[in-house]
Amino acid sequence: MKSLILVVEDNEATLDLMQTQLTLLGYRVTTAKNGAEAVAKAIAELPDLIVMDIQIPVMDGFHAAVLIRKEPTTQVIPILAATAKTMSGDKQKCLDSGCNDYIAKPFTHKQLQIAVEKLLTKAPNER
Repeated sequence: MKSLILVVEDNEATLDLMQTQLTLLGYRVTTAKNGAEAVAKAIAELPDLIVMDIQIPVMDGFHAAVLIRKEPTTQVIPILAATAKTMSGDKQKCLDSGCNDYIAKPFTHKQLQIAVEKLLTKAPNER
């Protein structure tokens, strides 16, 4: 069975686009529209990967990533930050919060595919 990916994105058009792209690649997709929902869904559904926007309502992606890392059942789930935050230091802040990798918006279908496949093929101890 193909991997389950949790896409966390508050922009409806971007969410639909990522969901369509990942579904076309054969992945199962579940979604959340804010940080609190992302943490709850990660714990409830235990996805194989989380694609997390950083600028989301209720709780930002940085805080959500920290909480996901603190939870024993979700701490090894890889997190890909997918964000328009591209200022100097933003990538490091994403990594410091617990994200495993970073992709800057706007990104291409191919860039998303490469980033997702890279994280899904690493063993948990390599992430």
